Amino acid sequence: MQWSLATLILLSCLTSRIDAQEPPAHFSPAERGYWFILNKPYLIPDFDNDTFENLWQSWPEAERNRLEMLPLDLRREEIFSYYGLTNRPSERSEKPLQYVVNNNGQYFMNCFSCHGGEVAGWVIPGLPNSNYALQTLTDDVRTTKLRIGKPLSSRDLSSIFFPMGGTNGTTNAVMFGVALESYRDHDMNILSFRSPPRMIHHDMEPPPWWHFKKRKYLYIDGFVEKDYRALIPFVLIRENDRAQLDEWESDFKDIYAYLESIEAPKYPFEINADLARAGELVFHKNCVECHGTYGDSPTYPQRTIPIEVIGTDPVRLQALSREHRANYGKSWLSHYGARKIIENPEGYVAPPLDGIWASAPYFHNGSVPTLEGVLSLEKRPEVWKKESQKYDTEAVGVTFSAYDRTPVEVTAPAERRRYFDTSKPGKSNSGHDYPNTLSSADKKALLEYLKTL
Repeated sequence: MQWSLATLILLSCLTSRIDAQEPPAHFSPAERGYWFILNKPYLIPDFDNDTFENLWQSWPEAERNRLEMLPLDLRREEIFSYYGLTNRPSERSEKPLQYVVNNNGQYFMNCFSCHGGEVAGWVIPGLPNSNYALQTLTDDVRTTKLRIGKPLSSRDLSSIFFPMGGTNGTTNAVMFGVALESYRDHDMNILSFRSPPRMIHHDMEPPPWWHFKKRKYLYIDGFVEKDYRALIPFVLIRENDRAQLDEWESDFKDIYAYLESIEAPKYPFEINADLARAGELVFHKNCVECHGTYGDSPTYPQRTIPIEVIGTDPVRLQALSREHRANYGKSWLSHYGARKIIENPEGYVAPPLDGIWASAPYFHNGSVPTLEGVLSLEKRPEVWKKESQKYDTEAVGVTFSAYDRTPVEVTAPAERRRYFDTSKPGKSNSGHDYPNTLSSADKKALLEYLKTL
């Protein structure tokens, strides 16, 4: 089953009226999977509604003064925007897409925190959340709880030492998985003690979920054969023992079915058809070997490009040790070796390009704000800041301001996270320089064709 955005919106309207602990019996596996993400918590609560409504009091003074004058509903909208949260598509509730909210007003992070965002005025489940300010939200939650007398959770404490993400829209998600898996044996039983794993903290742009059905192997380095258990590492907190994982296993089979059902969103703006046809010729001559073909008979080679050839930032490839990959391959997560594991991948997998217009910024680390920058190295800013939700139809991607460096007067950590600095470790925008061989006319035509995918 494949879903259009209209189907997702209809389902969202339905789930907004559901108050049960399990999805309706008539739901398909994919429908159940979507329901589970929205309504069933798999982690401990991050905060409650009282904490959420007081977060703004941790903001800079000028912002606090402005919000103090706003009515509660408008203040809530400002809080959503500040942290990169969105409403649920066509759902009449105050619950953000990115969190499960139970009847007691507790908020539990869900998969849409990173994989549900907004582009061109649309809120799209499965879209990379390029606005998510996870580190800022985490810091402000801890500060707010201390101020209003709420107890701190284990996550509030661990995040003091463990970075959540250095730039808004990207997170340290890969290292979350490494840390959580390291304190489990091969059967996923919790170990009382083990030496900390090697940690190379770095930020990643989440991939769009509509690519999931095309892949046979997961992650940017393609080291894990696709399987529903590969979705489970991010819920391996100590509060979830092996018995809990067994209880939830059928849920993750349904979530897997939901991911398999997602379709790429279609470009909503005008396309120059003649220019796009010319761009299709350029694409087929230069790009299909790595990125596949599109249309009525699509193909996808899932080709791994050696790191010395692709030339993009190598930190993600270096961050996972061979030992970590091998342990994964021996564990319950890979069905004790029944699913193939690549212990020493050579580089990064060239992604499918369906819906590429929607998934800015680009590269695995989110370092390039527009498709124009992907095709033209001179269009890649050294430091950039997203300026609005307005979509750039000419450059195809984020509306941004460019800088030589992060302004020295910007000292507050929350504000500095709004700037993407490509000079920092793991954030390079270099590589993928194949378009250098194309003429300006070919690049313009190719850019137009990419809108059609």
